[in-house]
Amino acid sequence: MILKGRAWKFGDNISTDLIAPGRYFHLRTNLPELAKHTLEDADPEFSKKVRKGDFIVAGENFGLGSSREHAPQIIKLSGVSAVLAKSFARIFYRNAVNIGLPVLEADTDKIDNGDKIEVDIEKGLIINNSKDIKIRSQPLPEFMIKLLENGGLIAYIQKYKDLEI
Repeated sequence: MILKGRAWKFGDNISTDLIAPGRYFHLRTNLPELAKHTLEDADPEFSKKVRKGDFIVAGENFGLGSSREHAPQIIKLSGVSAVLAKSFARIFYRNAVNIGLPVLEADTDKIDNGDKIEVDIEKGLIINNSKDIKIRSQPLPEFMIKLLENGGLIAYIQKYKDLEI
């Protein structure tokens, strides 16, 4: 599973409230509409300019705060192929994997906004083509890769009718 796109760089402690602003809570049943506001308080241009395949790149503790399961869903709906961060809030991390959004822990200091990157999920390798450097990520366990390949937990269960991963 190799993904290619450009980086959208954010800092540390990007909360679920920054990802899915609370003032749009009424849109939680209309995720495509809510996705139009993804990260708008952190970067007002993000949802207008993000392209299918792009990456969110962040620092420590990405996804902290309330366990809004729609936060990773709207990231995925906005076209983001994966989130790369130094660390993730535990609930966000698991919600992301459950809906089929790859999340990789890596040292993101050598990735800047707009860099063209490519990510090999299975090898845990990030290549910054803009700077010609390779970065190792924390490899995902095999069962998480199977969930991601199948589009998330629900899609996996629907396909295989069990949880034997």
